[in-house]
Amino acid sequence: MPQDDAISRDPLRTETRSVTARQPTTRIKVPTLTILCHPDPARVGERKVLTELLDGKAVELSRLEPGFAPIERGVLRGLEEPRLSRTPIRLDPAPAGAVVLDASATRTPVLLDGEVVESSRKLAGSQLDRGVALLLANRILLLLRSTEQAAPITFHGGLVGESTAIVRIRERILQVADLDLPVLLRGASGTGKELVARAIHEAGPRSSRSYVKVNMGSIPRELASSELFGAEKGAYTGALKTRDGCFQRARGGTLFLDEIGNAPAEVQVALLRALETGEVRKVGAERSEKVDVRVIAATDVNLEAAAEAGEFRFPLLHRLSNYTIFLPPLDQRREDFGRLFFHFLREVLRSMDEEWRLRDPGPDGRPWVPAAIVDRLLAYEWPGNVRQLRNVVRQLAVASRGCDEMEWDPDVDRLLIAEPPQRSGAERVDPAPATPASQDDGPRFRNPWDVGEEELVAALRDEKWNVTHAARRLHVSRTTLNKLMEECPRVRKARDLSREELAAAMDRFAGDLDAMAAALEVSRRGLVLRMKALGLR
Repeated sequence: MPQDDAISRDPLRTETRSVTARQPTTRIKVPTLTILCHPDPARVGERKVLTELLDGKAVELSRLEPGFAPIERGVLRGLEEPRLSRTPIRLDPAPAGAVVLDASATRTPVLLDGEVVESSRKLAGSQLDRGVALLLANRILLLLRSTEQAAPITFHGGLVGESTAIVRIRERILQVADLDLPVLLRGASGTGKELVARAIHEAGPRSSRSYVKVNMGSIPRELASSELFGAEKGAYTGALKTRDGCFQRARGGTLFLDEIGNAPAEVQVALLRALETGEVRKVGAERSEKVDVRVIAATDVNLEAAAEAGEFRFPLLHRLSNYTIFLPPLDQRREDFGRLFFHFLREVLRSMDEEWRLRDPGPDGRPWVPAAIVDRLLAYEWPGNVRQLRNVVRQLAVASRGCDEMEWDPDVDRLLIAEPPQRSGAERVDPAPATPASQDDGPRFRNPWDVGEEELVAALRDEKWNVTHAARRLHVSRTTLNKLMEECPRVRKARDLSREELAAAMDRFAGDLDAMAAALEVSRRGLVLRMKALGLR
């Protein structure tokens, strides 16, 4: 499997295969401290869930407390860094989900998002939603972020990370792995779509059969049909013998169609037929043949915009998206940053036979990786996502080869500020316009993963949960908005409304469905369906 795919497999995981679908879980957000860098790299990823703050109690952060939980079960340990003062930094709860960080008593040097803190600083709930970096004594880097807490699952899918976003991906994999539905993976370049496709295959009943990948963006247009469906001898110049295509080679297993947005128009028609009938026809053949194949497709293209432009078939989009998984950008997985950094670093150091640097301190006792470097990298927006992080880690490791300590390579600055190449045609993702596009301009849709939870909920509330109006406001299709609403834990689902709650709302608003939907914060359509299910309409 290609080593530069993006979410990345964790070789330290022992896989537990289970495809039992999870029941919906109630999630609450709790401020959490996660270790992103530590003199002992084995402790990266440990965390402390600060439930005390929800109970109105303060949390003290010092050399000895609080206890951080290992990723796997184990003994809770303080940070245990002698350069941290025993006099703690205080974290106090504040109204509206805010937290006050008080460093006035401690002698530990504290940098908060790169700024020195010597007294107290109030951190708003919005800051905690994104996460703030705490660099302590230039030795330990922590991320303080509000994270969703849910029941743990034993399935990991070989994916690195324990962030809310990556846990959701694992849950989605479990929900669909044992079903023969086509799956569409959507996300920006570098987010690890192939790794998720492989995880779905390996977690399902087809795991012992073939897994075949084809990159639709790399197949010459004139060879696309024969590459996918095979060709009979003599079907075209150079066809010296009958050959199978990707569908035949994946028989009984899984076919992964990467960059599906680049499929030629004539191939789209054949793909649609294959998905609808389970049959394919080799180029030059007179008959079709049955193939038992599970199809997973992936794209970073806005397929709705491509379909509106006539460059992608709407029926194929609907067929492929029987079940859709949106892959999060790295910016939404900040708790995983440290684990990803050290995972990639171990890989490159191992290739240079220098992995010992992470185990043995330098001549003056300093760790090989300065926490300040990880802190500096965390502040970047990472438009190239995890693949870009991997390239930067490789650059730093190779440039520091033979050094007693990792050093900042000036060329990394150039890698970080370099803009990703512009794409043309339907592939190009235009930023959302400030105002709705005119009729002359035609529809302009955003990529689904560009719509954050805050923006989604705000748009729904402003439009009184009118899905059509909210979709227009966010510049996405209604289909996309419905999927985003289903994925977002902050959006209430009409199916969760109780009979008593609905009856009270009907009395309060005299049966006005629009007013009820706005008050209950659910879509009007979902409200009507729930009322019918409960016999209230």
